[in-house]
Amino acid sequence: MSRLMLTLSEATADAALTDGMFDEVFLWTGAGRTTFTGSTGPYLHELGAVNPINVDLVRIALAVLAADRSILRVGRGSDWNARDLDLTIDVANADIWTARADELSELIGFLTGDHWSFIFTQAPAAAFPPLAVEGERHGRTVLLSGGADSAVGALLSALDLGAGRSQALVSHYSFTALSPVQRDLVAAIEGLVPGQAQVHHQFHLNRASRRLDGTGFRSETSTRSRSFLFLALGLAVAERANSLLWIPENGFASLNPPLGPDRRGSLSTHTTHPRFLRELSALVTAAGGHGLLENPFEPITKGEMFRRHAAAIGVDEASRYLSATNSCSHTDGRYSGAPAGTACGVCFGCLVRRSAFAASGVPDATTYLVNDTSRRFDEFVRGKSIVEPMRDFVARGVRPRDVMAMSLPEGYRAQDALTLCALGVDELRQVVA
Repeated sequence: MSRLMLTLSEATADAALTDGMFDEVFLWTGAGRTTFTGSTGPYLHELGAVNPINVDLVRIALAVLAADRSILRVGRGSDWNARDLDLTIDVANADIWTARADELSELIGFLTGDHWSFIFTQAPAAAFPPLAVEGERHGRTVLLSGGADSAVGALLSALDLGAGRSQALVSHYSFTALSPVQRDLVAAIEGLVPGQAQVHHQFHLNRASRRLDGTGFRSETSTRSRSFLFLALGLAVAERANSLLWIPENGFASLNPPLGPDRRGSLSTHTTHPRFLRELSALVTAAGGHGLLENPFEPITKGEMFRRHAAAIGVDEASRYLSATNSCSHTDGRYSGAPAGTACGVCFGCLVRRSAFAASGVPDATTYLVNDTSRRFDEFVRGKSIVEPMRDFVARGVRPRDVMAMSLPEGYRAQDALTLCALGVDELRQVVA
């Protein structure tokens, strides 16, 4: 078992380091001595007076992400292990979260494929109360990652709300090349939906590379918990906006049927899985926080999302808008000489994206490294490609027994999941068959 701590107190962090009781100690102060990047502070004062339960949720999610990144898995492929992680976290409402620790452990275990246990300790109070923030109320809050699905969701939400309204857009990034992509999408929405305010919240909040003593953290690359922090930040903004949080993701990717035996368990992500979203919403609401969220695209494929997008603004405009998004799973192409933010074209995200363009009839103007005629990136592309596993997956299809292993939530019919997966496979067939 690995023991880890996130605290808001320098004295507590120093004592923990001296005692040697924890494998890793994380300190979140927002400024000065800290183990996290970005300027966001642990009380979220920049958002105003956020519900303390939602502030706690962000602390919990950041602690989970830091732990997830810092404890290495053993092996690869189907032999990847489920880790045992014991996490102590400073929160404002220790009793409330302690009563729900088992429920939280099960929820985060479903997300990452690991075994989690939580201990909650009382966080120090803020040195001063938050100031009132103007213009907090909005018609809707939407997650905007910079990927195609979130871009479709943000624009369709804006069109649905109409002129004279406003919406809050929430972005989180670790790879700095995504930041301008997110900002450009906001500018594009403002141009396409004049007369509506787009209030953009960008968070650059991640575990730093170095510990408090200056040594480097270990870095596990299989992290599945980043989405939890994104959702927690989105709910904090939605709480201040007094609105529903939209999580735009095509339903096929949300169900995430495994490509094969070596992508089961900890290798398969449940980022926006219907069960995870429903249980997270219920947990936060029961704790007394703002947990109102939904994925409005849960029943449809990415290709159908693209079709609806094109129907709303026209095929040519949809091509320009969608081609400017980034769906690639890999951000390390720059180390092989590729321009920052370039898409590989052969990872899961890229292949589903390419199939959606093909299925919708929207021209794809994205630059993919796999299509580079200089062949400078062949080695990089080969290392990232899942074309062959995807081809096998498409040939096999999604079977009823695969659906029965998806942990569908109550009310989600297995037949609906099977039909949706068949549609998703049909779209993929246009690219990898």
